Amino acid sequence: MTFDRRIFNFAAGPAAIPEVVLKQAASEMLNWQGLGASVMEVSHRGKEFMALYEEVLHDLRTLMNIPDSYEILLLQGGGLGQNSAIPMNLMALGKNGPKADFLVTGIWSEKSYKEAEKYGAAHLAATSALEKFNTIPDKTTWALSEDAAYVHYCANETIGGVEFPEVPEVGGRLLVADISSNILSREIDVTKCGVWFGGAQKNIGPSGVTIVIVRKDLMGHSMSITPSIWDWSKQAATQSMLNTPPTFAIYMAGLGFKWLLAQGGVQAIEKQNQAKANLLYSFLDQSGLYENRVTKAYRSRMNVTFFLKDESLNAVFLEQSNAAGLVALRGHKAAGGMRASIYNAMPLEGVQALVEFMRDFERRA
Repeated sequence: MTFDRRIFNFAAGPAAIPEVVLKQAASEMLNWQGLGASVMEVSHRGKEFMALYEEVLHDLRTLMNIPDSYEILLLQGGGLGQNSAIPMNLMALGKNGPKADFLVTGIWSEKSYKEAEKYGAAHLAATSALEKFNTIPDKTTWALSEDAAYVHYCANETIGGVEFPEVPEVGGRLLVADISSNILSREIDVTKCGVWFGGAQKNIGPSGVTIVIVRKDLMGHSMSITPSIWDWSKQAATQSMLNTPPTFAIYMAGLGFKWLLAQGGVQAIEKQNQAKANLLYSFLDQSGLYENRVTKAYRSRMNVTFFLKDESLNAVFLEQSNAAGLVALRGHKAAGGMRASIYNAMPLEGVQALVEFMRDFERRA
């Protein structure tokens, strides 16, 4: 199906990008900063790109209030790459050998847990697998270790639509957070975690750059097997340029940061995100056809999962919603059902259009 207009893109990632950002990138595609070339064509070591690079870091520090005690790395390899880098850089800090604790609340944190098993003792401190990842285990059931180097959790699980409402309290232990799908969507206290990491392709820009925010005292503890490309201290020493960085993705992330600053920053966008999520969940809760199966306290504000109680209607629902320009609502194959990803770039009008379509579809079903 083709469209002659912009759609409302509910994809989980790569996800929607603000139209104004796309238009600026298009206008600069052939001649960036009067250089007669695209940003993709200039040297990453040249003064123009280095100035852009520093501005991108400055804007991210401003948006997230990142203190100088934290390093910002702009890397490649995505969140899955960091699933290897994190244990290789931190697990050696375990008191009795390489060890880390994991709070497994969905498929992404489960992937992190399984990858870490290659580098040391990965301890399953809590899991909601028996609840089909529709909730977060009660804190009283968490079995946190005393000798683990860190505790790993995924702040927002895109597949199951589960989100921690706040940074979990782990008794003073070092905390590592995967924020791939809710970075810059809500205010956070950066100092509550030693490491934050996430890809840009959901709330920031296109895929290609991975943001790692790491407390500086946590660098320099990598295992001897750590490839240079995954060694945070080596990357920090070279401004994340051990190899050629993803220059276009960094440029686009910078435009995304400028857009977010123009909206009023993270505080303002958080209010918009909450309003969008409230609208959609309120409709689901009163519906006779649709249902959300996530414990209310842990519902994601970024990825709203829902199911049609009559699943024989799934195919026609997707066909008609797509025809209406409400695209990419099919749930992940591991979860089934539907999923509306309503990241920063999704306007309230998009959620309103979705709710109106769903209401009309229910009347006709």
